[in-house]
Amino acid sequence: MTAMSTRSCPCGLPEPYDKCCGRYHVGAAAAPTAEALMRSRYCAFVKQDAAYLLRTWHPRTRPASLDFDAGMRWTGLEILGTGDGSAFHSVGTVTFRASFRGGSLHERSRFERVDGAWVYVDGDFLE
Repeated sequence: MTAMSTRSCPCGLPEPYDKCCGRYHVGAAAAPTAEALMRSRYCAFVKQDAAYLLRTWHPRTRPASLDFDAGMRWTGLEILGTGDGSAFHSVGTVTFRASFRGGSLHERSRFERVDGAWVYVDGDFLE
């Protein structure tokens, strides 16, 4: 897992937030792959950006609202694998481990394109 500096994006890539996930959050660009969307959604959880998370959630599985745990501190993201999810696909999966203070979340997420844009559908928690 890549250590995050104060200048790197919370998603773990070395680019600054505004040139990495921040551009997706403000709507200046759309995530080009399922993995990029997964990274940007992790970053949105770190920043508690409910609007972005809801906007990038598939309409058939999207909740009405999100509540964040004020005590949750996300500490890192590790992409463990991807399946499809490129510019040439309409569906994809991303398997990841998101660490937080006190534990981690291991999930295989499913993504689809809706009107050309990648959205999160759902996921399975893994051991």
